[in-house]
Amino acid sequence: MRLYPAIDIKDGKAVRLKKGEFNEVTVYSENPYEIALKFKEAGAHFIHCVDLDGALAGRSVNADAIRKIVESVDIPVELGGGIRSIENIREVLDLGVYRAILGTKAVEDPDFVKEAIDEFGPDRIVVGIDAKDGKVAIKGWESLSEYTAVELALKMKDLGVKTIIYTDISRDGMLTGPNVEQTKKLSDETGLDIIASGGMSSMKDLEDVSNAKIHGAIIGKAYYEKKIDLVEAVNKYER
Repeated sequence: MRLYPAIDIKDGKAVRLKKGEFNEVTVYSENPYEIALKFKEAGAHFIHCVDLDGALAGRSVNADAIRKIVESVDIPVELGGGIRSIENIREVLDLGVYRAILGTKAVEDPDFVKEAIDEFGPDRIVVGIDAKDGKVAIKGWESLSEYTAVELALKMKDLGVKTIIYTDISRDGMLTGPNVEQTKKLSDETGLDIIASGGMSSMKDLEDVSNAKIHGAIIGKAYYEKKIDLVEAVNKYER
């Protein structure tokens, strides 16, 4: 199982939100790159980043902070938040980001996903599926689409997508455990590499995700609140 320690960026700072609510912000660092260095020292093989301001603005907002993260470590970084054009993707990859995460745009314009994969390859494009009340949420989780997670994932698979980040919004930032049942369903029914996101709170949660044969897990608030020791987790699940 691949672990993806996470850095969410707002106003240039590393923060966490509760359930995606922008008025429920906790700042963990004024310098996100310092957290990236800690991830690297802990043995992480990948870093997950989200430009929270970008998710609302529909364009990359925290490029300087993201560039500094990428320049600080020699492990791949994936980035989501406001990436809604081929030019956006190119700008993100030019920062040194390894792969771009498409969210709202993938739901609203599936042809764009195909275009992106044709242009950059399936290893550089990831689709984020964020679910709320059984439906896929878009526009910074402010709106719901008509798709279920499985429906959208299968559509993305047909377009050449290989990796999906699946977030249960009700669990995000709540330390209540991931929705393993729904994540496993998505993995089993699509055959895609599914990364579980939202609610990871303990080593037991990581064990549950691993036992469900899910490709990966994002670790966010649990790291910052010292519920999961990243060194221990990497040694147990990635060695």
